[in-house]
Amino acid sequence: MRLDRNLAVLGTLWLPGAAAWGSLGHITVAYIATDLVNDRTSAYFQDLLRNSTEHYLAGVATWADSIRYTKWGRFSKDFHFIDAKDDPPAYCGVDFARDCKAEGCIVSAIQNYTTQLLLVPPPGADANAETAAEAGSVLPAWRRAQAAKFVVHFVGDIHQPLHVENVAQGGNGIHVRWESTELNLHHVWDSSIAEKLLGGVGRRPYEAARRWADDLTEQIREGRYAAPSRLWTNGISLDDPVAAAMSWANESNALVCTHVFPEGPTAIAGQELSGDYYEKAAPVIELQVAKAGYRLAAWLDLIADRVSSSAGATQAPGEL
Repeated sequence: MRLDRNLAVLGTLWLPGAAAWGSLGHITVAYIATDLVNDRTSAYFQDLLRNSTEHYLAGVATWADSIRYTKWGRFSKDFHFIDAKDDPPAYCGVDFARDCKAEGCIVSAIQNYTTQLLLVPPPGADANAETAAEAGSVLPAWRRAQAAKFVVHFVGDIHQPLHVENVAQGGNGIHVRWESTELNLHHVWDSSIAEKLLGGVGRRPYEAARRWADDLTEQIREGRYAAPSRLWTNGISLDDPVAAAMSWANESNALVCTHVFPEGPTAIAGQELSGDYYEKAAPVIELQVAKAGYRLAAWLDLIADRVSSSAGATQAPGEL
């Protein structure tokens, strides 16, 4: 679905500040999903998030990062990743029982907040009734809106390979060079490669993300991703969010062995990555952002369809 844009107003009136995956990747994922969800899904989440513009997902895409280090949001800090205790490049793989912390991880978070989004009141009921909330059968709208913000963010995070890897805290402890500046490897995969791919972003990540999303949406609809994208949502089901999230996590984690440090974490330390390494990594990052946006759209469509069915709607589910 494509709505009228006013990015100038968007940037000055209500969008939160962002440093630039990094925010650029998350916002792009959100815009792709906005382009691909069906009309019923769009209407449902615009109402839930109280934003009737096309920026209803992009505007909350980085919210989970903005609260993770606050006193209130500290509980969510472990939800952005799962520490795969594998041995790249000899072996890559994520095991939910082995790798998800007792405090939670990105896989359990996607399951939890997806489930929360489905706890809707029956037609005509008070969504904020304390008795229903105490019974655990429904959640008030503000809680479901919060859950939606987490889902939008975490579906993006799980497609970044270093959010599903334990080595050096997901690459944060591996120092490399990027255009002669010392950075950590996680930052390079979060932001640097994507920003260079777009020719620089500066202080306008939302405009850059919108342009990138336009291109990737076109590639999904009728370009180089048109054929492969038909397989990107195979087997996903709201009946087993852990299985869906684990399939995405293992797919991302495999890239740690093939592209993140194919010669091992020690070999990449101190290396300049803005040349040949960038040329190999950039197409992978672009593909992962496209997959994340496509899958987020499909996931939100499933949620909206389930909610509509619970409310007694008779409209057939929409298609991507």
